[in-house]
Amino acid sequence: MKIVMFGHKRIPSREGGVEIVVEELSTRMAKLGHSVVCYNREGHHVGGKEYDLKNNCCHEGVIIKKVWTYDKKGLAALTSSLVAAWKAMWSDTDIVHIHAEGPAAMCFLPKLRGKRVIVTIHGLDWQRAKWGRLASKYIKWGEKQAVRFADDIIVLSKDTQEYFMKKYGRKTVFIPNGVGVAYKRKADLIKQKWGLEEGGYVLYLGRIVPEKGIEYLLEAWKKIKTDKKLVIAGGASDSNSYVKKIKKNSLDVIWTDFVQGRILEELYSNAYIYCLPSDLEGMPLSLLEAMSFGNCCLVSDIKECVSVVEDKAVIFKKGDIFDLRNKLQQLLNDDTIVKKYKAESASYIRGKYNWDDVVERTIKVYTGE
Repeated sequence: MKIVMFGHKRIPSREGGVEIVVEELSTRMAKLGHSVVCYNREGHHVGGKEYDLKNNCCHEGVIIKKVWTYDKKGLAALTSSLVAAWKAMWSDTDIVHIHAEGPAAMCFLPKLRGKRVIVTIHGLDWQRAKWGRLASKYIKWGEKQAVRFADDIIVLSKDTQEYFMKKYGRKTVFIPNGVGVAYKRKADLIKQKWGLEEGGYVLYLGRIVPEKGIEYLLEAWKKIKTDKKLVIAGGASDSNSYVKKIKKNSLDVIWTDFVQGRILEELYSNAYIYCLPSDLEGMPLSLLEAMSFGNCCLVSDIKECVSVVEDKAVIFKKGDIFDLRNKLQQLLNDDTIVKKYKAESASYIRGKYNWDDVVERTIKVYTGE
C-alpha cells in the first residue's frame, strides 16, 4: 500500500507521544514493504534548536517530506496539517492516516478525491489546559470532522471509545500503543551531569504541561522526608510560561529539560520510582516505557493510567496531594514494596503491549478488514 501520515511535529523525534507512535508505525510498515510518506512540520524542535533535524529525506525506509508551517502556538498544527492534507489530496496514495484531533480538521480534503482516511485520536486534546478557548474550539471542530469524514477512527483507550459512542454514536477501533525493547543502562552520564546514582531519585519524565499534574508532585515533595532527589525530565510543549512558573517555585528539584537517547535510557534504568500524576492522558507512552525498564510506578487513578498498570503499580487519587504524598513516602520508606513492583513490571508490560501487534491491527483497519 501507499500510505501518507501527518499530524505529528516531525520524525525521528521524541517531542511527544504522537511523534513516537508515528515513527514506530511508519518505520515498521516500511519494513513490511509498504510505501510510507510522513509530512514533517517545519520549525524548531520543542527541546531547542540544538535538537533540530537535518534535512533528511528518508528515515529507516520512510520518505520524509517537509511541509510549510507557521511556527506559532496554536497555528503550527493548523497550517502544517492544511498543507499536508492538500499534498495528500493530490498524491497517488491509497491511505491518509491523520494523527490527533486538531489535524483531523483537514480530513475532508483527501476525501474529496476518494482517499481512504484514517484518524487516530491520541487523546481529547481540546481538554488540555495549555490551549485557549479559541484553540480548544478548533480542536473540538477537528474531532467533529473526523466523526463526519474519516473512514475509520482509531482510539487508544476504552474510555475514549465510549466517549465517541455516547457523544456521536460513532463506532471506533481500539488499538492501544505498543512498547519497545528497553536497554538498561548504568548511571554514567546522569551521574556526571546531575550526580544521580542508581536508586537515588524519584523520576517524572514527559512533557512539561499543566495536565500532567507535575504541580501535585512538586507540592507533595515539599513535605517528603528522604535523602533521594526528585528529577523532572522533559521539555515544554507550547507551555513555556507554565514551565517558568513551576520552576521558579521548585528550586530544590533537578530539572533536566528535554532528554533523549542514552541519557533518557539511564534515567529510566536507575530511578527508584517513576511517578506520573496526570489529570489527563490519551495513552501514556512514558508510563509504558517506564514499566518496560522495570520501574516501580506511582500513578494517578485516571482510567488511562489504571487500564495500563492494572495491579502492577501503586495508584493515588487524582489531584489529591495528601494521598500522593502518603503513597510516595510509604514507597520511600519501604523498598520491599518497590522491589516487588520492579520485579513484575517489565515482563507484564511487554506481554501486554507490542508494536508489531499494533502495526498488524492498524493495517487491517487500512484494508477495511
